[in-house]
Amino acid sequence: MDQAGQQLWSAVDRYISEQLVPADPALDAAQRDSEAAGLPPIAVTPNQGRLLELLARMQGARAILELGTLGGYSTIWLARALAPGGRVVTVEAEPGFAEVARANIARAGCADAVELRVGKALEVLPELQAEGAGPFDLIFIDADKGNYPGYLEWSLQLSRPGTVIIGDNVVRDGAILEPDKPDPRTGDADLLGGVQRFYELLSSDPRVRATAIQTVGDKGHDGFALAIVEP
Repeated sequence: MDQAGQQLWSAVDRYISEQLVPADPALDAAQRDSEAAGLPPIAVTPNQGRLLELLARMQGARAILELGTLGGYSTIWLARALAPGGRVVTVEAEPGFAEVARANIARAGCADAVELRVGKALEVLPELQAEGAGPFDLIFIDADKGNYPGYLEWSLQLSRPGTVIIGDNVVRDGAILEPDKPDPRTGDADLLGGVQRFYELLSSDPRVRATAIQTVGDKGHDGFALAIVEP
């Protein structure tokens, strides 16, 4: 998309957020502090955060698993959507990111509802299973894309019939159509292949029913996958 198109997408994003997502001091501060700490600008947008909140509320979620905390912005949205007594378990591989996230989550008043695990998700997920964590009502996958197939398999093991699984960043400017090429945003040669294998698993695994939605906005042309675990 050319520069004019991106400017239009961003303007529409701002309009939607101004109309439907009121300014929130804690969320705004989480964005500012994440930027000041040098975290990559890859968190969900405000209107996408509201979407996560709505999906969690529709689900009546009491147990939520998030893979990829970053600065805790999406974590706050999910924690605020919990049913009474609920809990978010969020996993972040980078200790520095986790430190920023802890402060942001605490300032938002969500610390008591959030358990932040620091470590690589493919190492933390077996630990959660061994501890008897779950089943989770909603799982948000927003970590390194090359490992999405493994994240999906562990998500299914930590699910129940009716669990909602959301995978972010599954379009990548349309580059998923050419998975052998490096990702256009990161240069990662394995990323797109991992996302395409994620699609293949969603398509072939009888335990899930799924679709994917393309999105445009401040983050460019991307999308998310939405799946539900079958009985």
